[in-house]
Amino acid sequence: MSNVLLEAKGITMQFGGLKAVDSVQFQIQKGQLAGLIGPNGAGKTTVFNMLTGVYQPTHGEVFLEGESLKGLKPFEICHRGMARTFQNIRLFKNLSVMDNVLIATHQHTDYGLLDTLLQTKKFRDQEKAMHDKARHLLEIFHLENKANEEASCLPYGEQRKLEIVRALATDPKIILLDEPAAGMNHSETHHLMETIAKIREEFKLTVLLIEHDMKLVMGICENIFVLDHGVKIEEGPAAKIQNSPKVIEAYLGPEVDA
Repeated sequence: MSNVLLEAKGITMQFGGLKAVDSVQFQIQKGQLAGLIGPNGAGKTTVFNMLTGVYQPTHGEVFLEGESLKGLKPFEICHRGMARTFQNIRLFKNLSVMDNVLIATHQHTDYGLLDTLLQTKKFRDQEKAMHDKARHLLEIFHLENKANEEASCLPYGEQRKLEIVRALATDPKIILLDEPAAGMNHSETHHLMETIAKIREEFKLTVLLIEHDMKLVMGICENIFVLDHGVKIEEGPAAKIQNSPKVIEAYLGPEVDA
């Protein structure tokens, strides 16, 4: 039985005459913590958008547990077990912190309108389970004391954390984190790194993250994919990536003879 959870097979994204991503291929194993890096404009977020159904690849295909995601909408892919955060935070800012998380848990409820109107035992049990789960997730990220605050009132770093909590509340098999440490200071980034490792273990998750903080990526990622101008130029563990001439050139430019 294959241990591959997520696979991209030659995915390409073309906008008119521009190829933002060109024939990218990779596999992510179950339980792996992987990173996707590259210079600004390399196509990283475009890859995330293709994986999660925001964009349909011009060519190629994405597979989750061996099943094609071709033609599926983002909410259908989320139901299959892939959740994500965004480079630009997308919370329901006028709702409370708790309600932002509860919205994500609702995809797993199966009570109907009659259960809701009559407040049946099934309704009460499932609502309690959702609240307990939401509180537990907020505790992991030290947000439990702000459960009743509006999401818009949270500091930027805590809004980032809330978006991760909301993604976790969907019970994903794999979570895609788009620059989770953006806007955080060194201490917050270090704590986030530890928390990502913790949730991977606690929830038996697979994680793929985009991040510009190389210390974070090299510190926790077991396998790293590198993009440059929409093309995958390298793949491997941190030691290989750090010493790859192709990666060094992508970030620093080619050597110039004196």
